[in-house]
Amino acid sequence: MGTPNDRAPLAERVEELIADGGPLAIVAAGDPVLRRGTEPYDGQLGPALLARFVEALRVTMRAAPGVGLAAPQVGVELRIAVIEDPAPVPEAVRLARGRVPQPFRVLVNPAYEPVGGTRAAFFEGCLSVPGWQAVVARPAEVRLTGQDEHGHALDEVFTGWPARIVQHEADHLDGVLYLDRAESRSLSSNRAVTERWAQPTPEAAARALGFELP
Repeated sequence: MGTPNDRAPLAERVEELIADGGPLAIVAAGDPVLRRGTEPYDGQLGPALLARFVEALRVTMRAAPGVGLAAPQVGVELRIAVIEDPAPVPEAVRLARGRVPQPFRVLVNPAYEPVGGTRAAFFEGCLSVPGWQAVVARPAEVRLTGQDEHGHALDEVFTGWPARIVQHEADHLDGVLYLDRAESRSLSSNRAVTERWAQPTPEAAARALGFELP
């Protein structure tokens, strides 16, 4: 799997994990590290090692490629995640999903809460569940709190697709996979999504596969 020895001190394990400087191995669903949750970050790595770990997450996320990556996905049980989305999508998709570019961000000890009662449902995937997607209904707007990698407070409202990304990554830090929140009848291979359900919304999939949208 390429993850460090769980019994070694955390900083030592992270040093070993990022030693070669390349993309890290992404842990797949079924590994307990994705289900145990994480401990809050409180200086366990130190500033220099934290910076190197964040860079390793960025390299790994971009190489995958993905729009977010949480520390447990590389075997590290710390409450840290990164996000970035250049949003190279057609205008119809941008409008339907509220998908707008997001710069590279580091989320330390993030937590979210819904803003309002509106929910949006779209196909969602995960680097730890390769090859599959499913429809997940999530709050359309959330307030995210936490810190950045420099310890500066984060308190921001996210809407549309960025709201979905931060919820997905914060869930990882609680041991929750998107499949736990998904409509099971919507589960589709990436090929099926591309060939059948690539519409901006999952309405056609809901009719054909027999599930309800909010």
